[in-house]
Amino acid sequence: MRLGLALPHYDFSFPGPGPATFDRVAGYAERADSQGWHQVWVSDHFWIDLSRYGGPPGRQGTPECWTTLAALAVRTGRVRLGSLVLAAGFRPPTLLAKMAATLDQLAGGRLDLGLGAGWGEEEHVENGLPFPPPGERLARLEEALGVLRALLAEAPGSFTGRYYRAERAPVLPGPVQRPRPPLWVGGKGDRLLGVVARAADGWNFCWSATPEGYQQRLGVLAAACAEADRPFGDVRRSLGLATLIGRDADDLVERWRRLQAWTPGGALDGVELRDWAASRLVGTPAEVLDQLRGWEALGVEQVVCTFAGMPFAVFEDEQLDLAAELVLPRLA
Repeated sequence: MRLGLALPHYDFSFPGPGPATFDRVAGYAERADSQGWHQVWVSDHFWIDLSRYGGPPGRQGTPECWTTLAALAVRTGRVRLGSLVLAAGFRPPTLLAKMAATLDQLAGGRLDLGLGAGWGEEEHVENGLPFPPPGERLARLEEALGVLRALLAEAPGSFTGRYYRAERAPVLPGPVQRPRPPLWVGGKGDRLLGVVARAADGWNFCWSATPEGYQQRLGVLAAACAEADRPFGDVRRSLGLATLIGRDADDLVERWRRLQAWTPGGALDGVELRDWAASRLVGTPAEVLDQLRGWEALGVEQVVCTFAGMPFAVFEDEQLDLAAELVLPRLA
């Protein structure tokens, strides 16, 4: 079991106020690099509206995902870098293959490429990007993964589909990782799990989950793998979870109160800690470790932590320190 960090990179994401500058984001990546986190992850949006997560309406700014990851590649030396997840419709897959090879070179073979169908209609439409119906977006996602597999593993590579085509297209220089960087898909729907089974190396599901609900999704994935004639165990699994750690039970309650006070728009006001914790990574270090071992038993190789009730946020820096002091060493 390994721990990843969902890097704070939106205007709301940090303990204190202020815009999401690159230096601010990079400070957390460097911290994770020095503390022994396995990976840092960045999401892919032009902006985010917290009303989706129970917060106040309004657009929160962010640096662009891929540019941020490229800069972090030269600001870090050990921690892996990942996109959680790129919107397939934002970039042509042939161009993305070239971008991924270059970033893997910059990072010395530390890239994980996460891709999704894209769900933000407004950010697509406002930027002149197509936003077709869900079925077509999933089909485009699957073809984009096919392009990436072909071009990143071979030089030159070819792919012919309904939406994308590449004819002996070389990606030179290629990626450091061989045969290519891992390709992850994020989401949880039945049709998306079919795409995972047919076209991806790994599957990510976030930001809250119970073991029972997760096992139900695993059953759908297993059936999709059987239909695709692929061994179920070949699909790697990661899980994103909102996370809260306290040194002991009393400290946990106090930190919960601070998290409630920090959360934009009072989205956690009136919520009981025990109810919120039921589908998240919450507890003392011993309790958190026990939960992580439970997820590991379900085949999860990495839990990606967001230290807030909203994704890609850290409500207090000491959460990272507690994880580094009391959890990470015991996972080694």
